[in-house]
Amino acid sequence: MATISTNKPVLTLINTFTVKPGRQQELIDLLNRATEEVMKHLPGFISANMHRSLDGTKVANYAQWRSLEDFQAIFHDPRAVEHMQEVMKLCEKFEPFLYQVETCHEAKTG
Repeated sequence: MATISTNKPVLTLINTFTVKPGRQQELIDLLNRATEEVMKHLPGFISANMHRSLDGTKVANYAQWRSLEDFQAIFHDPRAVEHMQEVMKLCEKFEPFLYQVETCHEAKTG
């Protein structure tokens, strides 16, 4: 389960994809399949969440990994590379960046 916390030593990938017209759902399906078939079985994987833009032009993947080394290892897994090549065919561009949680703010309850 994804957890946003400054107390957890996790690496966060936020990858924003600009999809070709009419391909948003196809990309989401492909990312979900890649996660189920490959990513979630790799060492250090914690979670992945897909988000769709309301205008149909973007997909954001918010994924958490245990460490930079675990994340970088996906580029050496032939199954992961194959899925990434399929993803690139559906996108006009993608912007992956790695993050660490700096602060968290929540609404007051009660």
